Amino acid sequence: MAKTARDVMTQGVECAGESETVADAAKQLADLDVGAMPICGEDERLKGMLTDRDIVVEVIAKGKDPADVKAGELGGEEVVTIGADDSVDEALSTMKDHKVRRLPVIDGHDLVGVVSMADLAQNIDEDKLGDVVEAITAAP
Repeated sequence: MAKTARDVMTQGVECAGESETVADAAKQLADLDVGAMPICGEDERLKGMLTDRDIVVEVIAKGKDPADVKAGELGGEEVVTIGADDSVDEALSTMKDHKVRRLPVIDGHDLVGVVSMADLAQNIDEDKLGDVVEAITAAP
């Protein structure tokens, strides 16, 4: 039986609250030693993904105060996700098509984990992973 996103995902993912400051979210990223985390709303639903790059490019480099910017102001317009019971091949295809390195995993409306390139590297053939990496890093 083919592996699903649920089989390979990182579980127990913490969210940055959409009304939380970027300064607090950055501290959470550092404490967790991760480069990205989901942004969740007051309704506990996924609102986006926040990356350390978002913080640097959209806040620090533009001279904004991280204590004044809310996490919900970052994280992109479209949230690309994968269903928990979708196949790993579907996750690979989604990553490739949307040029993303991490996919929040949704079960119904609930965030249950994240599939990252590192998760996939431990679970799939390296040629398949190489194709995804090449597609993600290729110039637009």
